[in-house]
Amino acid sequence: MPLVMLCPACDLAHRCTAAPAFVRTRCVRCHKPLQVARDATIDTAIALAACASVLMFLANVYPLVAMHVNGASRQTTLIGAALGLYDQHYKMLAVLVFLTIFVAPLLHVVTLLYVLVPMWIGRSAYGQNFVIRLITRVRPWSFTEVFLLGSVVALVRLAKFAHVVPGIALWSCVLLMLCLSAMTSRTSSEQLWQWAGRGPP
Repeated sequence: MPLVMLCPACDLAHRCTAAPAFVRTRCVRCHKPLQVARDATIDTAIALAACASVLMFLANVYPLVAMHVNGASRQTTLIGAALGLYDQHYKMLAVLVFLTIFVAPLLHVVTLLYVLVPMWIGRSAYGQNFVIRLITRVRPWSFTEVFLLGSVVALVRLAKFAHVVPGIALWSCVLLMLCLSAMTSRTSSEQLWQWAGRGPP
């Protein structure tokens, strides 16, 4: 079955007769590079996905931030931030925050491990092609970096009125953002389809 590659610049679909692992190809419409030769391995991708899953666990179990005001202390978790918005009648915003900072990253990591681990042992996961397409659809909905930027701005403002202590979850989110970025760069759509077509290296 021929591979299909999407141009990252204009989204034109190209049908290839062989996996372009070490060939630099260009789009026939905009002439932008379709895929640069990569040295990524499945082992690296699995390690990054496993690391991201651990960081997601830490980010959702430990407090995100703690505030101390006049002897009183309050702290919240990542899920608690979404629930706080819901309790303040920002229901749509709470759902959006929950989907983009919890559901989408978790689904991204879980589906990637579901596909890569069988590839690593020389097999194919059930519904592999569907899951790879799902991964490419889920990726754009992960907004961890946007949440972190908003959190930093809010903490800087709150620091004028209260003693703010960043929690373990906040630092875990920072590491998670870096881990997800590295994982995404090494598991592009073209790379996943290449691995699916030729099996593990």
